[in-house]
Amino acid sequence: MQVKIDQEKYSRRASAAGQDYAQGTQSPRRSQSEAAIAASKNYEAGVTESIANKSFEKGLRKAGDAKWQKGVQEKGRARYQQGVSVAGGDWGTAMQPFSAALNALTLEPRGPKGQNYGRVQKVGDALRAAKKASV
Repeated sequence: MQVKIDQEKYSRRASAAGQDYAQGTQSPRRSQSEAAIAASKNYEAGVTESIANKSFEKGLRKAGDAKWQKGVQEKGRARYQQGVSVAGGDWGTAMQPFSAALNALTLEPRGPKGQNYGRVQKVGDALRAAKKASV
């Protein structure tokens, strides 16, 4: 069997499919979240295998900084502002429990440099408790 890789065709066809992609999310054959939940054991197995194979590290070594930097310059820079703008409400909602936890803290006054670790520990403990409660 011979497989032909046609990058130009792939880019052209995928670029024209944005509307189909968006419409597909409006009437999926089955619930995306339910399907993902049902596949959680497969996800766990895949992640466990990936960790055992050191796939994350291998992928980073293969790509290096150049791939990441190229992606930022060619895609990320143009998408960043829109992404932040669209996600602002979700970010605010997700941050609310952490803001509330910090606002509820009563910290002792700051001490001399190097003697404030108790304050830092209280902040860390409050944020960790908020994280556990929000999951």
